Amino acid sequence: MYRTALSVSAAALTALAVLPAAAAPAQDHPDLRDAQYGIDQVRAPQAWGTSRGAGVVIAVVDTGVDLSHPDLARKLVRGATFTCGGEPGPCGDGDWKGPNGVGDPSDEHGTHVSGIAAAVAGNGIGIDGVAPDANIMPVKVLEEGSGSFEEVAAGIHWAADHGANVINLSLGDLPGMQALTYTGLVAEAAEAVSYARGKGVLVVAAAGNDFQFPLCGTPGFEDGALCVTSTDRRELPSAFSNSGIKPDLMAVAAPGGSALPICGEDVVSTVPAGTGRAAVCGYGDSYDEYAGTSMATPHVAGVAALLAAQGRSAENILDVLLATSRQGVTGLRGVFTPQYGFGIVDAQAAVAAPGPAAKKRR
Repeated sequence: MYRTALSVSAAALTALAVLPAAAAPAQDHPDLRDAQYGIDQVRAPQAWGTSRGAGVVIAVVDTGVDLSHPDLARKLVRGATFTCGGEPGPCGDGDWKGPNGVGDPSDEHGTHVSGIAAAVAGNGIGIDGVAPDANIMPVKVLEEGSGSFEEVAAGIHWAADHGANVINLSLGDLPGMQALTYTGLVAEAAEAVSYARGKGVLVVAAAGNDFQFPLCGTPGFEDGALCVTSTDRRELPSAFSNSGIKPDLMAVAAPGGSALPICGEDVVSTVPAGTGRAAVCGYGDSYDEYAGTSMATPHVAGVAALLAAQGRSAENILDVLLATSRQGVTGLRGVFTPQYGFGIVDAQAAVAAPGPAAKKRR
């Protein structure tokens, strides 16, 4: 059985951040908005006067979500679990602890991803999500950070059938798997992405963390998936990130950190209570910094949710994201480069873009 290992190709690279000299005391739920360079880099706050993502469902197909997290609990819709010990799923509600009730190592990942995409904004604690009025659908397909193509595909199918507008895939496999999926020897990922797109769902997937490997990792490599590469806080390509090359050239960039051991270099977001490194950076025990294309991807999923809330079709959302993204440093639009794809997503420009709208799927 082929395994999809977050820790290898599209994981959060959890850097050992060092405490700055004047760090504030750790609190369980501090206000961390000022630490979020990511949503500023994608210009999300400038878009909120036009759209905040209301009524849109982002399915986080990942390691599950802490269903009681105060920045996420009121945002959740019905989820599902597919890590069922070889039995047909679903066998749970998408909680990060899974069927065995244990919070396994690496399974904090889906909670971190969810917060970036759609954490509650303006509640005085924690972080603001890119699409703060969107909902999160927790779909657990990974246990201890890994799972099979079959489990991931089942989660994608379930999300597409149960009301997701956007599917976030902050996961991937080893370099070289692109050849197996491209030739059809491993077909589950490609088929699942095609199925979701056929249902009018946008699929956003991580490029992978293989240190400048030229191709998007699978399933981001599959036709119809929007592949996401990573930038650091200076808008430069992250050293760990794969490039955005894939046959259909559907690739963009978003902030995913640098993995340097310095507080503030990576992306701060929600983690299950008690799993955050409370003594590091003053974030408390329910928030932490991670780095990876896994963190870049939900920034893009959140911007897609802002567009979906305007009633746009998945096809129009893709066109708008590609047309309005900007190259790092130069700011050029409509230009493809391997490092950035069509560029860093720009929520402000995207929500203002003209284009055909479609009645929102129910």
